[in-house]
Parts: sequence; C-alpha cells; structure tokens
Amino acid sequence: MPPASGGRDPRLWWFAGAAGSVLVIGVVLVLALAFSGSGPFREMPAAPTDVRPPLARLCPPSTEPPSVEPPSVEPPSAGAPRTVEPVPAGRRTVDRDAGISYRAYGEPWLPWNTVWSAGTLNVPYRVGQHFVTESAYDGFSDYHASILSAAVPAAENDALTFNLECVGRQVAADVRAEYYPQPTRMELRRDERATLGGRPAWVTVFRLHFSRPGLRATDELAAVACIDVGKPTAAVLYVSIPGTHRRLDWIVDDVLASVRPA
Repeated sequence: MPPASGGRDPRLWWFAGAAGSVLVIGVVLVLALAFSGSGPFREMPAAPTDVRPPLARLCPPSTEPPSVEPPSVEPPSAGAPRTVEPVPAGRRTVDRDAGISYRAYGEPWLPWNTVWSAGTLNVPYRVGQHFVTESAYDGFSDYHASILSAAVPAAENDALTFNLECVGRQVAADVRAEYYPQPTRMELRRDERATLGGRPAWVTVFRLHFSRPGLRATDELAAVACIDVGKPTAAVLYVSIPGTHRRLDWIVDDVLASVRPA
C-alpha cells in the first residue's frame, strides 16, 4: 500500500545506500589500478626512435647476394705479392677521416681550411682545395671552385658494408638539390659503378645549368664519388668547376683517376 502522507519510502534509502557502495568500490578500484601502473592512466611507452644515420635509413642493405664471376686467371698463391696501383706522383691531399687521398693542384688552388656541411645529408667537408671564382656576387657570398672530401655514415650498426649504388645516388641528388640555385637543368655525363684506387665506388658526373641574380656562372661541371673504404662511413669526393672556368674541366677526370686509399 502507499506510504502515509508526509513519510519516506524506506526503499529509497536502500537504493541510495547501494549506489553509494558501488561508487566507493569504483573509486577504490580506479585508484588501485592507477597506482599499480596497469590502469587506463598508465604512461604509454614511447615509440622507438630511429637513430640510424640518414643514409642508412634511405639505403638499407641490399638483400640480394652480390654476383660473383669466376676468375679468368688462376689466383696467386697465398705467398705471392699483391698488385697495388702506384700512387700518382706529385703533391697529394690526404683525408685520413675519409680514408682516401687524391692529387693536389697548384695555383690558383688553395687549401680548404673550414668545415662546410651542406644539404639535407649534412656531409661535412673538412679537407680539400678551392679558390674563389666570384667574390661577393650577391653582396656578401663568394662562389668557389672546389675539390672537397668527407666521411659520411652510411651503414647500420657499424656494419662495414652498405648499399653503394643507393648511397652514391642519394649524395649526388642531395648535391644537385641543395648546393645550387634552383631550379636546375642537368646534363648527366656519368652515373655508374666504378673502381677508384682499387676500391668500389659509385661515380656521378654532370653539368648543371642554373641562374641567380648577380652570379656570372650559369652552369657548372660537378662530380660526386662515393667510395667504399671498408668502414661504416663512405668517403665522398665532390668536385665543382664553374662554367666561367671551363679551361679547368679536365681536373674532374684527373682527380677521380688519382684517388687512392689513405
């Protein structure tokens, strides 16, 4: 029957007590989970950071085994002396970090005495030669002819091998995109696997055409050689001859032919 006028239904007290109990139990459970580290508020583990060098990320090791051709002549016995390419006579530039040396030239070439890290790959050129072809062409910047070398990390986990073709093409593409006024038009002269001083290399040679206000040079002959010197780093040799000094274009082939391990 209905409650008397002015009274309270005892069932309301029962429902209120039950709801309060459920709320208290829920709060206790949430706090317990939070303090145990297994609840919804636990800190999620951070995603692993890829700490590989840029070239190692762009150029993972090739999964295909290298092709091996049978030797055309009988290999020398273990005690026979190895044939080593002679070092070309004359002055040389030695880059111990990169692991290469190459021919040095006289006037107007001068020793390179700074560190230049250009492009998205930040190849750190520390050793080489250069001379200024146009001073303060834009009011403050000089334009250079250059023969520069560097060591750039190219392998994963200190491995001693890397994808030479991919690394060579990535460095050459970075040179074209980041070292010159844009846009450019390219005449590709050479883009191939080679042997420099007995070491495997990828060589790219091209002439770029471009335009920048105040700059007399509108083209440049450039070469990029990436050399496997048996280290986790690739040796990079970059040569640039502005079109205003085409009489020196022969240096590109000459310096590439002069490369030897250091």
